[in-house]
Amino acid sequence: MAGLTYPDALIKTILRSVKTIAMVGASGNEIRPSYFAMMYLLNKGYKIIPVNPGMAGKEILGQKVYASLSEVPAPVDMVDIFRESQYAPAIVREALAEKDRFGLKYIWMQLGVINEEAAKLAEDAGLTVIMDRCPKIEYSRFRSELG
Repeated sequence: MAGLTYPDALIKTILRSVKTIAMVGASGNEIRPSYFAMMYLLNKGYKIIPVNPGMAGKEILGQKVYASLSEVPAPVDMVDIFRESQYAPAIVREALAEKDRFGLKYIWMQLGVINEEAAKLAEDAGLTVIMDRCPKIEYSRFRSELG
């Protein structure tokens, strides 16, 4: 992946086809980027399921928080990884264990999250992978809302 460039058409296709996103590393802290991204994507009509073991059973932005992907109800189109790069392979393995139940199609790693091992695991299982991008930023970029 030289330079981690993705065709705009691919990003648009993903953002158009995805309905439900499991956000691993979602935070209830209003100053965290994951909180802003979750709020934005909820406001754009996506169903966001927060995954954060430290907040399991509570709510973030009115959405029930789950401790792990294995507890998240299906369907899930995309797993959005809002954790440090070193945690990505374990998260992808957990996602792959739920792939068929979820109907999972995409693994998305947030800005600054790049892990080739995780990407290869997901791609080898037939999933499309995006690394080092934020769906909120990409969505707003295509809607000319950046600012």
